[in-house]
Amino acid sequence: MRSTWISLACCAAVAAAVLGGNSAEARPPYLAAFKESYSNLADKAGEAKCTICHFGESKKNNNDYGTAMKTALGAKNVKEAEAIKASLKKIETEKSSTEGKTFGDLIKAGELPGKNPA
Repeated sequence: MRSTWISLACCAAVAAAVLGGNSAEARPPYLAAFKESYSNLADKAGEAKCTICHFGESKKNNNDYGTAMKTALGAKNVKEAEAIKASLKKIETEKSSTEGKTFGDLIKAGELPGKNPA
């Protein structure tokens, strides 16, 4: 009887860890590609992490840069570093929500490109 309770407790702990953690949603290759592509923003990107592309509590909330990136990638959870870097490069020329500036303009000026909706 005691071993049954221990087994149930272990199963519950594993289920809680798997179902309750947000780390399964993380996209470390995206952040790594961003930092590698834009070394001038590596420190800021390291601090901002997910908020380069997202805002709010949910990672489903994309800012303007995240929306552009999602479109450029064309698929969910792309893992190939070269495809991610190509998407980053592709959206540099797109208009940001900062008036008169593209995402590339912001990056060259040392600013993170993602802006949250007002």
